[in-house]
Amino acid sequence: MDLTTGWFVAVAVLWVGYLALEGFDFGVGMLLPVLGRDDTDRRVLINTIGPVWDGNEVWLLAAVGAMFAAFPGWYATVLSSLYLPVLTIVIALVVLGVALLCRCWGGVRRWRGLWEGAIVAGSVVPAAGWGAILVTLVAGLPVDASGVAAAS
Repeated sequence: MDLTTGWFVAVAVLWVGYLALEGFDFGVGMLLPVLGRDDTDRRVLINTIGPVWDGNEVWLLAAVGAMFAAFPGWYATVLSSLYLPVLTIVIALVVLGVALLCRCWGGVRRWRGLWEGAIVAGSVVPAAGWGAILVTLVAGLPVDASGVAAAS
Protein backbone atom coordinates (compact mmCIF):
# COMPACT_ATOMS: atom_id res chain seq x y z
CA MET A 1 0.00 0.00 0.00
CA ASP A 2 1.45 3.34 -0.98
CA LEU A 3 1.30 6.51 1.12
CA THR A 4 -1.63 8.06 -0.77
CA THR A 5 -3.77 4.97 -0.33
CA GLY A 6 -2.87 4.77 3.35
CA TRP A 7 -3.88 8.39 3.92
CA PHE A 8 -7.09 7.89 1.96
CA VAL A 9 -7.99 4.90 4.14
CA ALA A 10 -7.16 6.90 7.29
CA VAL A 11 -9.34 9.84 6.18
CA ALA A 12 -12.18 7.47 5.25
CA VAL A 13 -11.99 5.72 8.64
CA LEU A 14 -12.08 9.08 10.44
CA TRP A 15 -15.12 10.27 8.45
CA VAL A 16 -16.97 6.97 8.93
CA GLY A 17 -16.16 7.03 12.65
CA TYR A 18 -17.48 10.57 12.98
CA LEU A 19 -20.65 9.96 10.99
CA ALA A 20 -21.47 6.72 12.82
CA LEU A 21 -20.85 8.03 16.33
CA GLU A 22 -22.34 11.46 15.76
CA GLY A 23 -25.26 9.87 13.91
CA PHE A 24 -26.32 8.30 17.20
CA ASP A 25 -26.20 11.70 18.88
CA PHE A 26 -28.20 13.32 16.08
CA GLY A 27 -30.78 10.53 16.24
CA VAL A 28 -31.28 10.92 19.98
CA GLY A 29 -31.56 14.69 19.57
CA MET A 30 -34.11 14.39 16.77
CA LEU A 31 -36.21 11.88 18.70
CA LEU A 32 -36.15 13.91 21.93
CA PRO A 33 -39.73 15.23 21.55
CA VAL A 34 -41.04 11.81 20.49
CA LEU A 35 -39.36 9.58 23.09
CA GLY A 36 -39.18 12.09 25.95
CA ARG A 37 -42.67 12.01 27.41
CA ASP A 38 -41.79 13.90 30.58
CA ASP A 39 -38.83 15.78 32.01
CA THR A 40 -37.24 12.64 33.45
CA ASP A 41 -37.36 10.81 30.10
CA ARG A 42 -35.85 13.79 28.31
CA ARG A 43 -33.10 14.07 30.92
CA VAL A 44 -32.27 10.37 30.49
CA LEU A 45 -32.11 10.77 26.70
CA ILE A 46 -29.87 13.83 26.95
CA ASN A 47 -27.63 12.05 29.47
CA THR A 48 -26.98 9.28 26.92
CA ILE A 49 -25.31 11.73 24.54
CA GLY A 50 -24.07 14.42 26.93
CA PRO A 51 -20.87 12.73 28.17
CA VAL A 52 -19.71 11.54 24.74
CA TRP A 53 -20.84 14.40 22.49
CA ASP A 54 -17.63 16.41 22.82
CA GLY A 55 -15.51 13.32 22.20
CA ASN A 56 -17.40 12.59 18.99
CA GLU A 57 -16.55 16.07 17.70
CA VAL A 58 -12.86 15.13 17.90
CA TRP A 59 -13.49 12.68 15.06
CA LEU A 60 -14.67 15.60 12.92
CA LEU A 61 -11.61 17.69 13.76
CA ALA A 62 -9.30 14.77 13.05
CA ALA A 63 -11.01 13.99 9.74
CA VAL A 64 -10.83 17.59 8.52
CA GLY A 65 -7.25 17.92 9.78
CA ALA A 66 -6.18 14.70 8.04
CA MET A 67 -7.86 15.89 4.83
CA PHE A 68 -5.94 19.15 5.06
CA ALA A 69 -2.62 17.45 5.82
CA ALA A 70 -2.81 14.66 3.26
CA PHE A 71 -4.86 16.13 0.42
CA PRO A 72 -4.77 19.96 0.56
CA GLY A 73 -6.14 20.35 -2.97
CA TRP A 74 -9.09 18.08 -2.23
CA TYR A 75 -9.66 19.88 1.08
CA ALA A 76 -9.59 23.30 -0.59
CA THR A 77 -11.92 22.30 -3.41
CA VAL A 78 -14.50 20.48 -1.30
CA LEU A 79 -14.68 22.84 1.66
CA SER A 80 -14.56 26.04 -0.34
CA SER A 81 -17.20 24.92 -2.83
CA LEU A 82 -19.46 23.64 -0.04
CA TYR A 83 -18.76 26.55 2.31
CA LEU A 84 -22.37 27.48 3.03
CA PRO A 85 -23.55 24.00 4.08
CA VAL A 86 -20.37 23.45 6.12
CA LEU A 87 -20.82 26.81 7.87
CA THR A 88 -24.47 25.98 8.60
CA ILE A 89 -23.40 22.64 10.08
CA VAL A 90 -20.75 24.27 12.27
CA ILE A 91 -23.23 26.84 13.58
CA ALA A 92 -25.79 24.11 14.29
CA LEU A 93 -23.14 22.07 16.14
CA VAL A 94 -22.31 25.09 18.30
CA VAL A 95 -26.02 25.57 19.04
CA LEU A 96 -26.32 21.86 19.91
CA GLY A 97 -23.34 22.00 22.27
CA VAL A 98 -24.62 25.10 24.05
CA ALA A 99 -28.13 23.65 24.31
CA LEU A 100 -26.83 20.39 25.79
CA LEU A 101 -24.90 22.29 28.45
CA CYS A 102 -27.64 24.77 29.29
CA ARG A 103 -30.38 22.12 29.39
CA CYS A 104 -28.34 19.95 31.74
CA TRP A 105 -27.60 22.81 34.10
CA GLY A 106 -31.26 22.94 34.93
CA GLY A 107 -32.04 26.48 35.94
CA VAL A 108 -35.33 28.09 35.09
CA ARG A 109 -38.00 25.66 33.93
CA ARG A 110 -39.38 27.97 31.25
CA TRP A 111 -36.03 27.90 29.41
CA ARG A 112 -35.96 24.10 29.14
CA GLY A 113 -38.36 24.12 26.19
CA LEU A 114 -36.10 26.54 24.33
CA TRP A 115 -33.00 24.42 24.98
CA GLU A 116 -34.80 21.22 23.98
CA GLY A 117 -35.92 22.88 20.75
CA ALA A 118 -32.32 23.95 20.15
CA ILE A 119 -31.18 20.36 20.71
CA VAL A 120 -33.67 19.14 18.11
CA ALA A 121 -32.70 21.85 15.61
CA GLY A 122 -29.00 21.30 16.33
CA SER A 123 -29.50 17.63 15.49
CA VAL A 124 -31.69 17.96 12.39
CA VAL A 125 -29.69 20.66 10.61
CA PRO A 126 -26.27 18.92 10.69
CA ALA A 127 -27.76 15.55 9.75
CA ALA A 128 -29.50 17.10 6.74
CA GLY A 129 -26.40 19.12 5.89
CA TRP A 130 -24.06 16.11 5.95
CA GLY A 131 -26.59 14.23 3.85
CA ALA A 132 -26.69 17.02 1.28
CA ILE A 133 -22.88 17.20 1.19
CA LEU A 134 -22.58 13.44 0.80
CA VAL A 135 -25.12 13.40 -2.03
CA THR A 136 -23.26 16.24 -3.76
CA LEU A 137 -19.93 14.44 -3.50
CA VAL A 138 -21.29 11.05 -4.56
CA ALA A 139 -23.21 12.54 -7.50
CA GLY A 140 -20.03 14.29 -8.56
CA LEU A 141 -18.80 17.78 -7.91
CA PRO A 142 -17.68 19.27 -11.24
CA VAL A 143 -14.15 20.61 -10.90
CA ASP A 144 -12.22 22.45 -13.61
CA ALA A 145 -8.54 21.92 -14.44
CA SER A 146 -7.35 24.41 -11.80
CA GLY A 147 -9.20 22.59 -9.01
CA VAL A 148 -12.05 25.07 -8.67
CA ALA A 149 -15.58 23.75 -8.43
CA ALA A 150 -17.49 24.60 -11.59
CA ALA A 151 -20.98 24.06 -10.15
CA SER A 152 -23.51 26.86 -9.95
